[in-house]
Amino acid sequence: MKINKHIFRGYDIRGKYPTDLNSDVANIIGRSFGTYVKRLGKDTCIVGRDNRYSSLELSTSLIEGILSTGINVIDIGLVTTPMYYYACILKNNPTGIMITASHNPKDDNGFKFAFDERGNARGEMIEDFRAFTLKGEFDTGVGRLTKFDVRDDYIKLMLSSINFGKKELKVVLDLGNGTTSFIAKDIFYRFPVDVEVIYGESDPNFPNHHPDPSIEENLKSLKRKVLELDADIGIAFDGDGDRLGVIDEKGNYVSTDKLMIVIIRDIINKVNNKKFLYDVKCSKSLEDEIIKLGGIPVCYRTGNSYVKAKIKEDNIPFGGELSGHVYFNDTWPGFDSGIYAGLRLIEILSKNDKSLSELLDGINYYEETPEIKIISKDEVKFDVVNKIKDYCIEKGYNIISIDGVKVNFSFGWALIRCSNTGPHITMKFEADNKEKLKEMQDEFMVLVDKYNNV
Repeated sequence: MKINKHIFRGYDIRGKYPTDLNSDVANIIGRSFGTYVKRLGKDTCIVGRDNRYSSLELSTSLIEGILSTGINVIDIGLVTTPMYYYACILKNNPTGIMITASHNPKDDNGFKFAFDERGNARGEMIEDFRAFTLKGEFDTGVGRLTKFDVRDDYIKLMLSSINFGKKELKVVLDLGNGTTSFIAKDIFYRFPVDVEVIYGESDPNFPNHHPDPSIEENLKSLKRKVLELDADIGIAFDGDGDRLGVIDEKGNYVSTDKLMIVIIRDIINKVNNKKFLYDVKCSKSLEDEIIKLGGIPVCYRTGNSYVKAKIKEDNIPFGGELSGHVYFNDTWPGFDSGIYAGLRLIEILSKNDKSLSELLDGINYYEETPEIKIISKDEVKFDVVNKIKDYCIEKGYNIISIDGVKVNFSFGWALIRCSNTGPHITMKFEADNKEKLKEMQDEFMVLVDKYNNV
């Protein structure tokens, strides 16, 4: 049982290939998963994989492990993560594993997994599964393997969920050589838009830029192409297709919290439930706008597994995370899809005389930092954040501790939290002015440095 226990993270299993994740580890996880879900009364699960070089090998070994416990497997093959979610819906089976490392570097891989109707495993669910796996007490049996191709059904879902207006638009797509390379063009070419694609060939080396569209640095080529073609919008997707990044017609990066304002302005009068969810990293400008529109802001913890479950639980019509996950739960079945979110933005533009930048007129702007990532060992980082929490309590600060520590001041906020996808502490700051922003940043950067090096 030579498994690195740190691959069991807050939202999924994730690690380096082949040191942390390899055929042997995948087989053990398959045997553990099959045994675990069998004891929950399940008999069949769904397995999909992204386009990383290691994904096919890991998928093969994982499936062998699951089958060896007597659990049946529906193999949906090479798919985006949203396609995997839709296959689970079509098969009326929430139990399954998606093999992907999302936006992580090319040598990483991982497993997003769900045992049952509770959705993607997270937090204590993963801790329990880790303990179960490390015991090594697995069932034996003979499962049945079948194949299922979700592609056509997924395209039909897209076509039935979008209704463009009369305005003709020019769109640039950056597929980042990720898994959307296999599906995005086929979807977008079916709509009445002028589409230009860059980095549209699958290449798991990600030779052109890192597959994370929430980092502006990765979108330089998309910016240039939007300006070169005088396009209305540029849209980029991450490695497994569940997130997006957006460039407006002026070549400016539009953060996801700002995109959410555009979407909420469009849908608030079309939905009965006026609650809108966003994660702790989003700007106060989003909260301000929701209140101004007569909606109810819901600040929640970061993480696809948590946010998607919360949106389903409270039947919230729309939500999102700063990282680029966007969840429609109005005319779409609630899961995050970068391609669908991009199409919804284009749909809004097609029915509006304003450009994307003009649709952001009138919102409150604050001074803010980008996300700041500090290297911190997995066995240390939680202790660092807990010490900062104790510090804030001692100082009498107003804090939210749903996800790390978010400190609310009259002039802004500071966020210090542990990354659940890597050995990092993540920080972000926002304030009314640059002086207060720097003051907050200096205070908490010193604390992180102090506690991280004890």
